Amino acid sequence: MFTVSVKWQKEVLQNVEIDTSQPPYVFKCQLFDLTGVPPERQKIMVKGGLLKDDADWSAVGVKQGQRLMMMGTADEVVKAPEKGPVFVEDMPEEEQAINLGHSAGLFNLGNTCYMNSTIQCLHSVPELKSVLTSYPPPTRANDMDQTSHQLTLATRDLFGELDKNVKPVAPMQFWMMLRKKFPQFGQLNNGVFMQQDAEECWSQLLYTLSQSLKSTGSSEVSDPVKGLFGIEFASRIHCAESGEESTETEVVYSLKCHISQEVNHLHEGIKRGLKSELEKASPSLGRSAIYIKDSRINELPRYLTIQFVRFFWKRESNQKAKILRKVDYPLELDVYDFCSEELRKKLEAPRKVLRDEEGKKLGLKSKEKSSESKDVKMAEAEGSSNGTGTVPTDTSQEGVVPNQEMQMTGVYDLVAVLTHKGRSADSGHYVAWVKQDSGKWVLFDDDNPVPQLEEDIPKLSGGGDWHMAYICMYKARTVAM
Repeated sequence: MFTVSVKWQKEVLQNVEIDTSQPPYVFKCQLFDLTGVPPERQKIMVKGGLLKDDADWSAVGVKQGQRLMMMGTADEVVKAPEKGPVFVEDMPEEEQAINLGHSAGLFNLGNTCYMNSTIQCLHSVPELKSVLTSYPPPTRANDMDQTSHQLTLATRDLFGELDKNVKPVAPMQFWMMLRKKFPQFGQLNNGVFMQQDAEECWSQLLYTLSQSLKSTGSSEVSDPVKGLFGIEFASRIHCAESGEESTETEVVYSLKCHISQEVNHLHEGIKRGLKSELEKASPSLGRSAIYIKDSRINELPRYLTIQFVRFFWKRESNQKAKILRKVDYPLELDVYDFCSEELRKKLEAPRKVLRDEEGKKLGLKSKEKSSESKDVKMAEAEGSSNGTGTVPTDTSQEGVVPNQEMQMTGVYDLVAVLTHKGRSADSGHYVAWVKQDSGKWVLFDDDNPVPQLEEDIPKLSGGGDWHMAYICMYKARTVAM
């Protein structure tokens, strides 16, 4: 160990120690502390040239008290920030939730994963949260039963808690109101609450919200749940034996994907579900006969819910059994083939606009501009006359001009998947996989939210004992017209 002086620019550093048991790089680090010149920028002149980081001090020949010369420029001194760092833990909890990028998880209160996963999927619908925020209205319908009112209030409050909390939320009030409204969810087995069917919870909750949030009036806005989730079917009912034929319309809140040995894809399962056989009395034959019911979608919702019909009643074991067959489903779903001729005509112009928009993103030039403008004008005329296929203008969307209607295209994007793991609907485990506003996916396994990769979401298609899709929720892709 000895000391040297180092001349750097106009400054001379005195009594700088050199530990010859350490490589020259350590000496350069000492100079960095004194001058701010990083080791990689230092050029130190010694006998025979420049001092190398790994040189042998005995070969360099530096002696006690020797003056060395260093060249090199220091890094600019970083100014201290005007505001000190703010740690996530020190933020208000609502800001933490925003910073986290997803809402809180839900504690399992005893086989309540079916309920937790349902809530997480429906909570991801901003329009539903918005309607619930203003509930109850100033004047409530007199025919509203108290339990529906209480369950709707509990849903509103739970959604609010999920948005402002980072730590898991205990949905105790909601669970109490759910059991009060639907006693079947309070079934006990040996003193323990039984596992229930998530699809049943989903449909019962939507039905309740539909009744509660419905206001007086005839517009679609007066029934927001129908506007968000309602699928209107136009059906032809025909009896080949008697030649009798009739038509009917009905509104349902989910499409069914029927599973059989021939079904490998969601598209095939939905198609099978649109045609069914039913036995009913034939007036002309004077007895029961087989009728074929052929249905088509006549009006599309903002959010399309699809249930995989995986459970059936097994008489031998007297319980619900599960079809484990693998059924693929897409991230992007086009339902044009399932629509009525009337609806297809209304979808043509918006679909062309969508194709042109996607083509522009890929650098393709739009063709047939004149015919496109005619199609758009025709669609606008049709839309203004009947309103079918339109979505209320969303002025928050980038690039959307106010007073323009958002038209349905028949194309949907996957935003949530509710999966089931296990062999029976009354056992196993349910979880929710939900797409966030940022485009990232999060798995909500009760109180444990975990980020996921989008490419792993379509892999939840079944075929084994792993989590498999039971309910898929798609969001409509719309265009401004």
